[in-house]
Amino acid sequence: MTIVTTKLVGDILHVTINNPPVNATSKAVRQGLMDAVAEAKTARAVVLRCTGRTWIAGGDMAEFDKAAQAPDLPDVVAAIEHSPAPWLALLYGTVLGGGLEIALGCSHRIALSDTRFALPEVSVGLIPGAGGSQRLPRLVGFELACDMVTTGKMVDTKTMLEAGGIDALTDDLEATATVLMANPPSKPTPVSALPRPMVTTDFLATTRARLAKTSKGANAPFHNLSALLWACETDFSEGQPRERALHLTLRQSAESKALRHAFFSERTAARPAAIKGATPQNIKTVAIVGGGLMGAGIAASMLFAGMKVVLLEVSHAAAQAGRDRVTSILEGAVKRGKLDAQGLARLQAELVATDDYNAAKNADLGLEAVFEDLSVKQQVFSKLAAHLPANALLATNTSYLNPHDIFAGIKNPSRCLGLHYFSPAHIMKLVEIVALNSTSPETLASGFTLAKKQGKNPVLSGVCDGFIGNRMLAAYRRAADYLLADGAMPAQIDAAMRGFGMPMGPYELQDLTGLQISYANRQRQAANRPESERYVDIGDKLVEMGRTGQRAGKGWYRYDGGRSPLEDAEVSAMIHAAAARQLTFSDQEIVARLLAALINEGQRILDEGIAATAGDIDVVQILGYGFPRWRGGPMHYGDTLENLSDMVAALAAQSPGSWVLADKFKG
Repeated sequence: MTIVTTKLVGDILHVTINNPPVNATSKAVRQGLMDAVAEAKTARAVVLRCTGRTWIAGGDMAEFDKAAQAPDLPDVVAAIEHSPAPWLALLYGTVLGGGLEIALGCSHRIALSDTRFALPEVSVGLIPGAGGSQRLPRLVGFELACDMVTTGKMVDTKTMLEAGGIDALTDDLEATATVLMANPPSKPTPVSALPRPMVTTDFLATTRARLAKTSKGANAPFHNLSALLWACETDFSEGQPRERALHLTLRQSAESKALRHAFFSERTAARPAAIKGATPQNIKTVAIVGGGLMGAGIAASMLFAGMKVVLLEVSHAAAQAGRDRVTSILEGAVKRGKLDAQGLARLQAELVATDDYNAAKNADLGLEAVFEDLSVKQQVFSKLAAHLPANALLATNTSYLNPHDIFAGIKNPSRCLGLHYFSPAHIMKLVEIVALNSTSPETLASGFTLAKKQGKNPVLSGVCDGFIGNRMLAAYRRAADYLLADGAMPAQIDAAMRGFGMPMGPYELQDLTGLQISYANRQRQAANRPESERYVDIGDKLVEMGRTGQRAGKGWYRYDGGRSPLEDAEVSAMIHAAAARQLTFSDQEIVARLLAALINEGQRILDEGIAATAGDIDVVQILGYGFPRWRGGPMHYGDTLENLSDMVAALAAQSPGSWVLADKFKG
């Protein structure tokens, strides 16, 4: 297949890129465009278009671990920009990265009204590499360019048109191009030759403060800001080579490699081998049992994805309360501009809240979101199986309980699976798709399709206590408790992990989610806990004192009516009294112990086949628990550490008999 084709019609050269699925700027595309520039020397004008669902949506990241191959994209863009013939870009879909840089090299740009634009290189630890940080601020102004380049956010055609980034909107690209080419417009000043953009010191100070708050330790946002400033300070002939040199250097940085690992891992996780060739069931109506915070969040997410929802509760009053929670979420979307009044009314009409299971008789999926009690969940599925069609899928949202026990006795167990959403379910992107021994590939495929339809990132997990994410969380918390019992304090442990890049530390997180959750899980595990395992009961005592976290106004910290954690003398005294040893730990030692616990448990999960790949584990940790994306996830990060085995050994030595080590860390 020819990737770039040309056709001369009269004196107009038509250039078409056909490089599915997203027309990425591969070597073949770059070479094809260079050849088209040479051919255009005899043309009066050039029309550049793409086939498929989108304009050029970025570069081919598979090339980034290799030496750059000629022709380089900056040379391609420059050749288009300096071509004697004006180039008209027909934009649609998503115009991303190198695709936007090519468009900026064209003389004229027209777009369909729903087109979106971005320079998202920051999201993979890079800066634009083909003049994007130098051309875009010259064309649309520094402030819009800064907002796009330092965050990677997409902007719409209205924003780009108002800023001068495109010349016109149209509902028919080909018809508009035909009209324009009947009398081609003259070639304007190249974007690279436009005046340097201006930036105020106030805007710069505000931007730096914003990036310091949002970057969470990542360097790429600041590199992008520096590159944008070169456009203000130097001519394009100096700024563009500096941009290219830094771009190529950053390709080899640990941060960019980690972010690219996360990018590819998400895509691999969404297409596991277990569902290859399986046909998913079409899910149109979902019955959700439980209208609490989790159930309401799942219901809202289903509604946003275009499904009908039957919300089932134990009473009419409870059903109405559940409906009110869902409505509150929908109204929040209206306030944020994500949904209009007409859309709100439409989604509300697709929601039925009732205590009558007969209302769900035509549901394609029955999902429970009730509290973690095995007998309650079993009763729920007994009712669902009796009222739903015999081929309807059945899913549990349990966090810890064994799905095999939950579904015991259910006919046609091949239709049963776990769909473990994370709270708040209408916001969090992760869904663990849990495969039972009996789950069919078609059922799994249905779960993956459903999650994608909701705009979420699915990851396949086998059955174990806590699945992938919560099993690792339990190990992480246990390692933190051992530090606590040996002289560290919650505030130091939390600060150390925030310094590493986590959004909050383990004790702040417990206060946010509620100490009673992990308390109940520890009580459930008590009967099977190995005698040799060290057990720290400070958290148990806090729960028994009523200190269950933020909602109670006190947990590991006190809150005094707000959400800011304040160290509490009562808790400090309890910790000092219970401490087995009074050791001193540096922040680096704290981070090393907690990471060692995460990585060791992740490796055990991988060894046991609970997770298919290390990348799957990293996706769970990044999307579900806030592990810094720019570090690639714990498994990827562990692979970069020369002293990882020493870290795990130190973890085990601190609390002998308390850790089961993965095979690679034994001996």
